[in-house]
Amino acid sequence: MRNSIVISVNNILCNLYRNGNINKAVLASARHAVSMVSPQAQSVWPIMMAELQKPMLSQNGEPTYAEIATYAAVRLYAIHQQSTDTCVYSPSFNQYNNEKSEGISLFAALASLRQSDDARAALDRRVQLLLATTNVNSVINSLTHLVAILKVSQRTCKIDYARLADDLFHFQMSYEQANRVRLNWGRQYFYSISNSKSRKTQSEGKKN
Repeated sequence: MRNSIVISVNNILCNLYRNGNINKAVLASARHAVSMVSPQAQSVWPIMMAELQKPMLSQNGEPTYAEIATYAAVRLYAIHQQSTDTCVYSPSFNQYNNEKSEGISLFAALASLRQSDDARAALDRRVQLLLATTNVNSVINSLTHLVAILKVSQRTCKIDYARLADDLFHFQMSYEQANRVRLNWGRQYFYSISNSKSRKTQSEGKKN
C-alpha cells in the first residue's frame, strides 16, 4: 500500500492546487478541522475519498490508518499553502522514473532552519518531543506546530507531503514501525545540518 498512499496524496494535493487556481475553500476547511471526523472536514471528503483506494477506506465508520495519515498530510499542506500562490508541495522523487525532484522531506527542511543559532534550541526541543512519542495524534499535533514554524521562515519551500503521509501511515502499524519512522525523521533532521556544515568546510578548504 506504500506507493498507493503516496500516489493518492499526490493526486489529492494536485487537485487542491489546480495549477494555481487554488481550492481555497477546501483548504480553509482543512486548516480549521483538526481531524477528518470534524464537521468542518466534510468539504475535504469528496476530493480525498475519490483518490483513496477501496482498501484504504473505513468499513465501520472508524477512520483507517490510511485515512488518518492522508487527512493529516492534507491539513499540513493546507496550513503551509495559506497566503501563498506558489505551490508548497512537490514530490522528492519522480514516481515514474525515481529521479530526484524539487521537493524535500519536512525534517530536512526543518534541519535548514536549525542552522540558525537563535532558532536551534527551541526547534530541537519541539522535534525531540515529537520523536519521543508513539501516539499518532500527538505526533500530528507536533507536526502542525512545526509546519507553522517552517511557513514563517520558508514560505515557499516545497515539502513532500505525500511521503509524510506514507510515514504517518506506517507509524500507526506497530511499535516497531513507529520506531523506524521516528529514526528516519531523526536522521533527516540531525544529519542534514551536519552534512551541510561538512560540505561548507570542505568547500572553504578547497578555496584556501
